[in-house]
Amino acid sequence: MTSHNTLRTQSHLRVALFGAGRMGEIHAATLMRHAGARLVGIVDAHRPSAERLAAKHGVAVLEEDAVFDGADIDAVIIASAADSHPDLILRSVAGRKAIFCEKPLARDLECVQSVATVVEASGVPFLLAFNRRFDPDFTALAHRLQAGEIGAVELAIITSRDPAPPPIDYVVKSGGLFRETTIHDIDVARWLTGEDPVSVHATASALTTTAMRDAQLPDTAVLTLKMPSGAIVSINNSWRAAYGYDQRVEVLGEEGMLKLANLRRDGVTRLGASGTWNSNPEPFFLERYANAYSVELDHFITAVRDAQTISPGVADGVKALRIAYAAEESARTGQSVTLG
Repeated sequence: MTSHNTLRTQSHLRVALFGAGRMGEIHAATLMRHAGARLVGIVDAHRPSAERLAAKHGVAVLEEDAVFDGADIDAVIIASAADSHPDLILRSVAGRKAIFCEKPLARDLECVQSVATVVEASGVPFLLAFNRRFDPDFTALAHRLQAGEIGAVELAIITSRDPAPPPIDYVVKSGGLFRETTIHDIDVARWLTGEDPVSVHATASALTTTAMRDAQLPDTAVLTLKMPSGAIVSINNSWRAAYGYDQRVEVLGEEGMLKLANLRRDGVTRLGASGTWNSNPEPFFLERYANAYSVELDHFITAVRDAQTISPGVADGVKALRIAYAAEESARTGQSVTLG
């Protein structure tokens, strides 16, 4: 069994990566650059994908049992398919491996709560990868709000729009707009305000593709969260923004407003007789949150090695998913949902 004291004395945190897809690619590359960690190997249900990524970074392809049974792995990154997350989390807890997990904990709320109970009781270090909390601009916004720069939050508007909808089969597997995309913005709302909402009202439509409309799977939504203080948070989501990946926040308080603008593809503005032009926002989340992924992983590695507090944790995942489920219910019924 690997103790926290042992982790603190090692020169590198030894990490196994589950998932050789898009997020696995990101985390593998980030791990290879980190001076405090070593990527031991990669596990993926599709072995050719694991072999490809392992060969790229000169590491081993691992079997799942070897990760949990061996004493030579301190931590795991779970970036595999969402339906694999509960079992991998529970096996990691049993093997006393520190856990970095992409959202969601699980698709089903009851399963999420069950997994969270086990994680919290175990004391195993756990990070849920709500990456916006580690983006430098979002972090600066949070710090300035916490410092009281504009007084108490009265109104916040969170805009999050993808350039194009994902394939319909992915939408079905992911749990849909609220649990796949909106859950990030729900976490941002909780984080920026420091409050959990007392009610949620949502309206949603299927507009972007024939497949979405035929399946009546929402791709466009607006949520209103009412906070205990009376502050209101409006979240607007769309899976179609022809101009790029749209990520903006406005927060209004008694003494003014703090505004987080899009990151553009470059900072050049052209001015001419017929008008003014700026470049569009970054094309997608991979580019927009590239820095966040590095900061996020560094937080995890440093916190595990030095036995520091890790945040966001498993409880944040449970709370965000509960709100996402309530938003789904509100969109379905047309009624506000009160949160206990």
